[in-house]
Amino acid sequence: MSDHPLIISSQFLKEHLDDPQVVIIDCRFALADPQQGYQQYQTSHIPGAHYLDLNQDLSAPVERHGGRHPLPESNQIAQKLAAIGVRFGETLVVAYDDSRCAFAARLWWLLRYLGHDRVAVLDGGWGAWQSQGYPVTDALLTPQPGQFVPQVRSEWVVDINAVKARKDLPDVALVDSRARDRYSGEHEPIDPIAGHIPGAINYPWQEVTNAQGYLHSPDQQKQRWNDVQDKPEIIVYCGSGVTACVNLLSLELAGMARGKLYAGSWSDWCSYLRETSG
Repeated sequence: MSDHPLIISSQFLKEHLDDPQVVIIDCRFALADPQQGYQQYQTSHIPGAHYLDLNQDLSAPVERHGGRHPLPESNQIAQKLAAIGVRFGETLVVAYDDSRCAFAARLWWLLRYLGHDRVAVLDGGWGAWQSQGYPVTDALLTPQPGQFVPQVRSEWVVDINAVKARKDLPDVALVDSRARDRYSGEHEPIDPIAGHIPGAINYPWQEVTNAQGYLHSPDQQKQRWNDVQDKPEIIVYCGSGVTACVNLLSLELAGMARGKLYAGSWSDWCSYLRETSG
């Protein structure tokens, strides 16, 4: 699907490659090999695209608590966005990756959290662009600086204390976005403790797209959330606050724009469990 303000088709992007009001950002990343995304970008990317790194740009340094990918400090990410030509409230930012929106959705959510609503993800990502035979390049640009003064929507984020206080209330749904085997505790490849936050329900983020990374239609997204559509508050988490953003995109597409991000997610929750168990 590509007929939604939050979703850009490859064809639309190709027609706007030279549009000064459009900034393209490559978000490719591999958790197992943090250098891979930038190496791929250096080799080949969409013409005019800039690169933002999940660890270096879209996250803050890891601390004792706060999870594996804490949210970046707002003024620091704002400076990086301005440096690549983003003008607050004006520029259309198009984010893409090759991981079914896993990292592009993080940037999509971050921009909107910072108050910039003109952002969309590329439907089908890098794979869709390549499958159309559209141009690629290894050229790096020197952008014209923009201006980005964030207006942070702090109410979109909750911490562990808010989760503990609100997760069992009847008007709140707590959503675990990880794969089912991680939610169930059968498999945990990253964090030191397996399982999920008590009371959480499982909506795996991979269900938001098909296997090729194309997003399901708004009607399908809405149907997916049918069991929690009457909940006034939906708190979403994953392993570290990254792929949860794919579910937040899904909620937005479904017309249920009331999701909040537990930014520290399971990795933050674990950090406290380890202390109490130790």
